[in-house]
Amino acid sequence: MITPHSRSRIARATACTALGALVLSGLAVGVAAPAHAATVDVIGVDFSKTDGGVQGGASGMLYGLSDDGVPTDAIIAGARPTNLTQKAPHGAQHPNGDPLEVERAFFENGGEYMMTNIQDYYPDWAYNGGKRPSDFTTYLDIVRTVVKSVVDESDHPEKYIFTPFNEPDGGNWYGDWNSMKDTYLQDWKAVYQVIKDVYPDAKIAGNGDTRWQPGRTRDFLAYAKANNVLPDMFTWHELGRSSLQYFRQHLAEYRQIENDLGITARPVNITEYAMRRDMSVPGNLVQWLAMFEDEKVDAQTAYWTYAGNLNDNMAKNNSANGAWWLLKWYGDLSGQTVAVTPPSLNAPDTLQGLGSIDAAKKQATVLFGGTNNATRLDLSGLDPAVFGSTVDIQIREAEWSGQEGEAQAPPVVVAKRVAVGGTIQVDVPSSNRLDAYQAVITPALPAQPAADATWSTSIEAENTVLRDVTAYTQDPAADWTFSASGGRDVGSTNRVTSALTWTVEVPTTGTYRFGAIAGVNGSRIGPGKHALFVDGQNASTIEYEAGFDWSYRGRGETLVQLTQGRHELSVRMSADGSTLLPGSDISLDRFDLTRIDGPETTTYPAVLARTDAPLDYTKGAVSLTGDQTATFFPSARETGYYDVAIRYATTGAAGLGVQVNERGITGLGADKGGVWTSTARVHLAEGITDLRISSAQGAAVQSVTLTRATDGDAATVRVEGEDGSKITRNGAARLETPGQPTNVSGQQLSYLGGGANNYATLARPAGLGAGAYDLTVRYSNAEKNTGHAYNTDVITRFLDITEDSGTTTRGAFRNNYSWKGFWTHTVPLDLSTTGGSLRLGNTTGNAPNIDWLALSPLVVKATNTADVLLTAEAAASTRKIAGKAYVAVEVTNTSSVPVDVAIATGYGTKSFTAVQPGKRVSAAINSTKSSIPAGEAIVTLKGTVNGSPATQQITAAYSAQN
Repeated sequence: MITPHSRSRIARATACTALGALVLSGLAVGVAAPAHAATVDVIGVDFSKTDGGVQGGASGMLYGLSDDGVPTDAIIAGARPTNLTQKAPHGAQHPNGDPLEVERAFFENGGEYMMTNIQDYYPDWAYNGGKRPSDFTTYLDIVRTVVKSVVDESDHPEKYIFTPFNEPDGGNWYGDWNSMKDTYLQDWKAVYQVIKDVYPDAKIAGNGDTRWQPGRTRDFLAYAKANNVLPDMFTWHELGRSSLQYFRQHLAEYRQIENDLGITARPVNITEYAMRRDMSVPGNLVQWLAMFEDEKVDAQTAYWTYAGNLNDNMAKNNSANGAWWLLKWYGDLSGQTVAVTPPSLNAPDTLQGLGSIDAAKKQATVLFGGTNNATRLDLSGLDPAVFGSTVDIQIREAEWSGQEGEAQAPPVVVAKRVAVGGTIQVDVPSSNRLDAYQAVITPALPAQPAADATWSTSIEAENTVLRDVTAYTQDPAADWTFSASGGRDVGSTNRVTSALTWTVEVPTTGTYRFGAIAGVNGSRIGPGKHALFVDGQNASTIEYEAGFDWSYRGRGETLVQLTQGRHELSVRMSADGSTLLPGSDISLDRFDLTRIDGPETTTYPAVLARTDAPLDYTKGAVSLTGDQTATFFPSARETGYYDVAIRYATTGAAGLGVQVNERGITGLGADKGGVWTSTARVHLAEGITDLRISSAQGAAVQSVTLTRATDGDAATVRVEGEDGSKITRNGAARLETPGQPTNVSGQQLSYLGGGANNYATLARPAGLGAGAYDLTVRYSNAEKNTGHAYNTDVITRFLDITEDSGTTTRGAFRNNYSWKGFWTHTVPLDLSTTGGSLRLGNTTGNAPNIDWLALSPLVVKATNTADVLLTAEAAASTRKIAGKAYVAVEVTNTSSVPVDVAIATGYGTKSFTAVQPGKRVSAAINSTKSSIPAGEAIVTLKGTVNGSPATQQITAAYSAQN
């Protein structure tokens, strides 16, 4: 199927242009229009019917965090998981995921409680070889050790919940209920009592079954009640696609068992949900979120592949994929949930959604997705007393981008201003069931929002013209299959003659970004590349970073110059027609092409920031004062400098408190009242930044805009790992050349760490004195454990950066699949000396291999500019009447809004109110003197622009009067 890319805004604004490109593309590959093109799925949302506060607990995850720094704090804060399950402290089940290592980042960034699987203290799966210890006291000893570790070593033991048994109905000791029931119940009681003995205030969760087990559940709860060992939280797993159909029924059965036994309702946590097909897929995950939120239970995505990447719902170590944005939206919800009616409830892989309303914030939100059909929202129940007579509706799209495919801030695909009343119908041009959407409804803003006008289009790889490659089916309903857009992809791209060709028509001459969602088997191959031919000529190279396997998808991009009109784009495995490109055996899922107009620029409205401060929709602003903050999560496409521009209004002098990933930026603020833009040129890492704004004196913040400032990159000093003039090697540290295919630039610096003497010293580049910096490292790390049944037990490597006569900073570098493939990761670095060298090593383990390092000042400049929003023409002259001199002033309002005018001289002031645009006022200000020297009349203009108060001064000179 060929579809316009979700950001094809021009296509929506100009239907003929879009249709032309679509038809031409279709003719090129001979694909008929999809049969379901006219089908519209309708989801109803009634905001007048609320059913309790937003739970927000389906954001949980099993082994979602792996180490301190993996993932980054910004990623965690944005996704805002409220609950986790990690292994037992110091346990051996996995090489990472220790709760004591990740609790700081979790609890500091919105986490509410941490669960720990006590049995994960064992190294093997199933636990203890799958057999209950014959001497059960050995397990009770483990229980004591685990609980004591939490009590003694955690900063927040009160926030832990202990899970005595994980999947006891599976291959973990108690599978045969007929023969093991009594043993299990006695063991539960013994473990429960040991936990309480060590930590009387402990919270305990059970049963933790692999699936809903009504018979076991009833037996267990009856026994637990009779023996006073009831769990504080009840848990089980809902893993397969069928759970989307049956979970509500299972929960109702559980509640009935509680009711039958006279047990007070326990909070429920579905401690593992969803399968590989669901992870990274916004349109699948929104179905699970909607279901769990509707039933007010917490839930955790299952851990199938990698620890520390939110269960595939983020990219790399600091970037968003499409699913991360859905989690971020879910974390933004506040207030009450509302009644949502999908086309069919309990129907897997169909349009589903959830909604909320926050009357205090005057915001309503709907998250939805999961259909290949067009969607219509039927919105009702908006209260005019809350929202006013008119609302603005903005709908953003989180596209599926693959597991490791970075996704930038979701664009606005629909913007609509409507009157409040009755049922509001909003058409959403959805076409891919893997995508999800966010609709936000607010009172009318000063300027009506508009849909993103960027031209873009896309095509499924299997729908291009294929030569010497193979199209494969990836069943979207198969639980263990990683998803593919359209349910198919193209592989076996391993011949010199292999090619995929796409004919596309572009609207204007200029620069375009070509992107490919692709799977790279990094452990077998390494990174790879393809050649992009345009109209038969080799135009560019598409670079792909190493990945997990051919169906675990990342993204490759390149820029290409195109003239207006029709072009043939061909992705080929050979640049010269005779030699295969290194690492060309890559599966291809979907291509996209996007027009690039100027530097990357994205604006984030303040009314959609996370904040508890009041929102003023007449100004389109969040009103900050005191210690109130507004938090934004902007995304950077690449590591480098960005101009971070904050637009705001003040009634007087006011400073801005700005923190970038908890690092302060100074020098921003207004020295008088008015509308201002304060801009800092800041070095940002690729991916997500946690940006927090405050103003103790008071500021109405309207927006934050990020603009890529490539000219600022000159402030970065980059050093290659093999540069012996700047880097000195010690001990076992050495230079090596990775084998092909590789994306190393030159040689790598390896064998750092593993002992105190194996390190390298980086001489401090000239001109980089004390201050806040980013250290960006191009690295490789493919270390992992082996032998686990299905989890890829990757190992994080750490790099210690020690400033001579200063402190040590530790950077965490997650596994990136291949020793031959390199990623960039940025470590915040605060230097305290004027020129102390930097020592690179790791005394407690091995450091990553290093291609190059780059040191960048965090901030290179800051400016504060008052907006000139009010204008006037003024002329002043002097005259005499009856021997007395006076100043005559004429002022014409050239602004587009009414203004109050105050005319002041040294001899008096005259004021006028609500002077309309284009109107002129005149004033004569007498001096009572016979002569006056030359001077200036000061004209002050005051008005309201874009909902914010604005002030401007102009002057008019006059000559002397004698």
